[in-house]
Amino acid sequence: MKGLSTISVLLANIALVTFGQTGCPSYTDYSSVPHGPLSVGKNMIPFMRPPLRCRTFSNPTIEQVVKNVTSIIRDPDWRQLFTNTFTNTLDTTVAWHDPSVAEPYTFLITGDITAQWIRDSTNQITPYIPYTSLDPAIANLVLGLVNMQAEELLGYPYGNAFQPPARSGLAPNENSIGLDILVRPPYNNNTVYEAKFEIDSFASFFQLSKMYWQATGDTKFLHTKSWKPAVVEILAAIKKLQQPTYSATSHRLNRPLVEYTRLTWSSTETQFGGGMGNPVKYTGMVKTLFRPSDDATMFPFLVPANAFLAVELNSLGQMLSALGVYGDIAQEALDLAKEIRQGVLQYGTTVHPKYGRVFAYETDGYGSTLIMDDANGPSLLSLPYLGFIESSDPLYKNTRNMILSPDDNPWYFTGPYINGIGSPHTGFTKVWPMAVIMRGLTSDNRTEVGECLDQLKASTSGLGLMHESVSAFKPTDYTRSWFAWCNSLVSQFVIDAIMRFPGIV
Repeated sequence: MKGLSTISVLLANIALVTFGQTGCPSYTDYSSVPHGPLSVGKNMIPFMRPPLRCRTFSNPTIEQVVKNVTSIIRDPDWRQLFTNTFTNTLDTTVAWHDPSVAEPYTFLITGDITAQWIRDSTNQITPYIPYTSLDPAIANLVLGLVNMQAEELLGYPYGNAFQPPARSGLAPNENSIGLDILVRPPYNNNTVYEAKFEIDSFASFFQLSKMYWQATGDTKFLHTKSWKPAVVEILAAIKKLQQPTYSATSHRLNRPLVEYTRLTWSSTETQFGGGMGNPVKYTGMVKTLFRPSDDATMFPFLVPANAFLAVELNSLGQMLSALGVYGDIAQEALDLAKEIRQGVLQYGTTVHPKYGRVFAYETDGYGSTLIMDDANGPSLLSLPYLGFIESSDPLYKNTRNMILSPDDNPWYFTGPYINGIGSPHTGFTKVWPMAVIMRGLTSDNRTEVGECLDQLKASTSGLGLMHESVSAFKPTDYTRSWFAWCNSLVSQFVIDAIMRFPGIV
């Protein structure tokens, strides 16, 4: 990043703050009301960092990055908003960190839900990875998350969110939905917070491992007690999840690897077929029961999640090959990546009567397709960001035009306050700032990027942080005042926009 000074840091002030600690209010409460001083711009963005003594991880390198970036931001509202969002994960979500040099561990909560999602935690920590080579404390924090995810997925590969480990001293959090569900394989609610199987969890774990290695050259994580066994377990699961619902020879049911059924009034909270999901044919793609929104899939081949998995399996294979270790695992990952990518391109596209050939959001291999996009990543909009396809590719451009149309994407909403893609997870007319961010990150048009920045700046409901969703018609109608993933993503977007379009903020 431009303007970043090289800083040698020997120590970082790592503080464990349990929520409710004397004198430190819950950040769920703190984030729901504005705090001063306000920025002097039109939007009067409040200052939302918690008091220094209440921050869960304080680091001088990150504070210097904030100074460097804000020094080149002209807009006082964006200076304040960047300060709030870039630091949010470190300030508020490092619930536990064991900085042991031999084998560190890090547990990041997602925000107002005190559990660690694999996908969210990878995205939360991503903005700090470029600084791991400058600061051993940041590297230790990220390595701790790699180790934590490996341990979690080895313990239960089909979970999407996990409880703090017993050795952290933090009590597990009761998840009320665990009382009315039937999941196979069964799980322990003391270690697994939620058991909605999402294949992007696998991809996010591989992605974090790759990013850490690329940034630091450090390979210690490869030789911990959990990383290799977790990878072996995941690859075996992926192969089983490629199987069709019915045997090609006997036409009997293939035994499903994972099932999820819940007693609920909401169709997005349980699965078809008694928990198995709708039937699929073999395509090379991998079945998943849930989307990254934590909503149930309609057709089990979730195209953007498979695209993401293909990218990260390929990266895993290339990393291990470059290092000359675990050659059998490397080849298996590369082979799976090729099969899944071919399946996405062969079965995950369809011809739209208006846009021509486009990516479907979900499919089943029988010819059924779901035309939509969801704000949560991996999404169709995010495919270039994920590294699956170039933004200039006609297939992506057709898809992008379709999903950014309120006439052709049923989950794209427009209103007087914000325009963008939403999600069945939060219902009609609510736009997710995350999708506005992704639109900007995947655009080469300065005007479009500037419009995204303007919408985001105005979307905070006066609270100076990114929300999960915001009503297109009523800015005070939002979900989640404390959503760390989106805060990290918007700070990435600001830095990216500054580098590509100097002076844009």
